[in-house]
Formats: sequence, C-alpha cells, structure tokens
Amino acid sequence: MFRVRAPFTWPSLCLLLFVVFLQAPAVAAQEQTPRALLEKLKPGLRERGEALLAEQDEQKRAQLSLEMISRDPAGSLEFMLAFIAMEPSARVRRAIVDRLGRYSDPKVREMLGRHAASDPDVTVATLALERLRVQRTQEMRELLAKRLEMARRDKDEAGVKRLAAEHERWVSLVRGTMLPAFLRVPPPLFSVKPGDQKVRVLLFGDFGTGASSQRQAASAMAAEHRKTAFDFGVTVGDNFYDSGMESPTSDRWKTLWDDMYGALGIKFYATLGNHDWVLPDSPAAEILHSDRSQSWRMPSPYYTFTAGPVQFFALDTNEVSEAQLMWLDGELKKSAARWKVVYGHHPIYSDGDHGDSAALKARLLPMLKGRIDAYVAGHDHILQHLKPEDGVHFFISGGGGARLYNVRPKERSLFAGSNNGFTTIEADEKQMKITFIGSDSKLLYEYSMTK
Repeated sequence: MFRVRAPFTWPSLCLLLFVVFLQAPAVAAQEQTPRALLEKLKPGLRERGEALLAEQDEQKRAQLSLEMISRDPAGSLEFMLAFIAMEPSARVRRAIVDRLGRYSDPKVREMLGRHAASDPDVTVATLALERLRVQRTQEMRELLAKRLEMARRDKDEAGVKRLAAEHERWVSLVRGTMLPAFLRVPPPLFSVKPGDQKVRVLLFGDFGTGASSQRQAASAMAAEHRKTAFDFGVTVGDNFYDSGMESPTSDRWKTLWDDMYGALGIKFYATLGNHDWVLPDSPAAEILHSDRSQSWRMPSPYYTFTAGPVQFFALDTNEVSEAQLMWLDGELKKSAARWKVVYGHHPIYSDGDHGDSAALKARLLPMLKGRIDAYVAGHDHILQHLKPEDGVHFFISGGGGARLYNVRPKERSLFAGSNNGFTTIEADEKQMKITFIGSDSKLLYEYSMTK
C-alpha cells in the first residue's frame, strides 16, 4: 500500500536545497571537462592532451588517443574518460574503447558498460561489450587461479586435477573463442619417423601474410628442400595474419598455405600464435583443417611426437594453462628420446621488439631447465640464438614473411639478425645442428650440440 507524503514545508525545502548545494561541487568534480583536467596530467601527457583537444581530424585524434593511453594508461585515465564522454566521432570512441578497455579499473568498466548500453554507434557498443566481457571473465579466472593455488598448497591432488581441467575451459571463455574443450585434449604420443634414423626438419613462424616477403622465404625453403630433402616441417605460430583463419574451408588456405608450401610434399606440425587466436573460430579452424589437408597437421593446441632421435613438444604459449603444464611435465618424465625440443610461439628470452616473457620465465622455464635441449619460438620477427640456461638453448625463428622487427643484441645473444628466413634442425644420435638460412638462400648461422 502506497502512502501519500505531505507537501514540503518551507524549512524542509530549505534544508533540501542546502544539501544539494553542498553536493554540487562533488558532482561538478565528477563531470569535469577534459580541458579542466589538462593541468592534472604529467608533463609529456599534458602536451599530447592539448594536441588532442586542438586536433580537428578524427584519424589524428584517434592516433593521439592511442598514444596517450599506451604511454601511461593510469596517468591518462581521468582525462580520457572525460574526453570520450564528449567525443562526437565513432572512430575515435572506438579507438579509445579498444585500447583503454584493456586496462583493468572500476572506472573503465563503468565506461564500458555505458557505451555497451547506449553508444549510438553499434560497432562501438559491441566492442565495449567485448572488452567488458574479457575484464569480467578475467576476474573470475583469477578467482579460479587462487583456488587452484590453494589446492596445490594443501597437496590436494584430486582437487588440482579437477581445477586444472576447469582452468583449461576458461582459456577459451576469457578469449571469447569457440574452441570446445574436447579439441584441447592432446592425442597420445605418436611417431613421425623411426627412432633409429636421422631426421631433417624445416621450422619457421610469423609468415601468413601473402606478401612478397613470404613468397620469397617460401621459395628459399623449396630450394633448400631440393638440395637436401626435409622429412617434415614445424611452424611456431602466427600462421595467418591478421586474425587467424575464419574456417577450415576458407579460400585463404589455398593462397596462404597450399600455394606457398604444398609443393614441398611434406607434413607440417603447427602451433598457434597470438594472431591465430583473434577470430573466435580460428583455433578450431586450424585444428579441424588437419582432416582436409595433405600437409597441415595440428591435432590440438599442444601435443608431442617423436621423429628419429628427437622428441618434439608443441605448446600453446598464448595461455600456458595448468592442465598444459601438468601434461608437459608428465610427457617429459616419460620421454626417453636422445634429444628434446619444445616449440611454441612466444620466446622466453628475446632481444627483439617484444623482449622477454615474464610469464613464461615464471611458469614454463622452471619446468624446462635441465630437461630439454632447445626451446624454439617466433613472435619477434627476427632470427636469434641465445645462450643456454641449465642446458636449454633458446632459438627464435620469426622471419617467415611478416614485417621484420628490430633486434638489439645483449649479453645473452649468440647470434641475432633482422632477417626473413627459416631454420633447419638436423639430428642423429650424436649431434643436433640448428641452422638459420635467409630468404636469399644464404647461410646466416649454424650451431651444433653433441652428446
């Protein structure tokens, strides 16, 4: 039952107006304009903020916005939140939502919610919704990680196993990919070539652009294959730019894969790079294409196989899940191979533009030390060999055809080059030799290990 309130008395109305007056400065402070917030920006950011407010061209405003956020997301946060609230261009709002939406902060999530619900441009609204989804699912995954750590501390083996399987499922949920859990299950160990035979392998990454640099590198691979045949090939990810592969039957399989490498007549055992995770269906498309191709093989995001005296372990380094680490530990314990090579997209150490991976150094490297001979990656578009650590040599082969990166060799580097090209691995019972060859077919570097 509703009750009708008596009309305001004059004293009560005065009191209400007084309360509103007291609260007004706080409301005004919350709704400050970008120009009013300029003085609060740090030097360097302030100049960019002034340029942003003065810029009339929307493309340049979008670029300036990205630069400010990339330079200091926390320092530019209040200014950018005020700026996007008055920005008329959907293009600029989209750029801000995309970049600022990756920064975890309650105020950012509030902004994303507003634009998801009411931005007049549908593309901005859907992007805001996606960024908000990632942030929310990331929060929940962190709760799962804490619970997993608790189970480890309590030595609850059954709990760890169950939570690790759940963590594996959350990999796809956080990324928004349509990769069913059963496609993440690795097959049993399989063999590519008998253990008593020597093996010759072609390896490269960061290639699927369709550019002339990819074609030139592919031609050099074919020339090397004609000189001394490869038994099979390996890719270390970023197989298809910019966003992976849309389906297992896409026409792009022909132009970016078959036309480039099909004539070699060998099978390639691929792994996923960060670009292969962009489209929601891409990881599943790359796995399922294995059933349609004579040359492409990706049985799951991570798997292991033997070839001659070498056991190869393919990893999905985009997300080193607990289940993947437990699987790798178990497979390494069982391995009796003379040589052990682990490959994945992201380098542990690198002198390229991306640099070292703190996450892989913390989670993956301790499991590899003293147990394998080489870790091979891509991601940085360079060729590099870095000094070993506890018996593990580090190689980067990211010159398969994408735009090259800078490389600034440091003390750990044994060889580094900003080159398009590829890697060969040759192994028998006594020696494993790893070679870098440029897209001009010239030998760049070689290194041999013996046992």
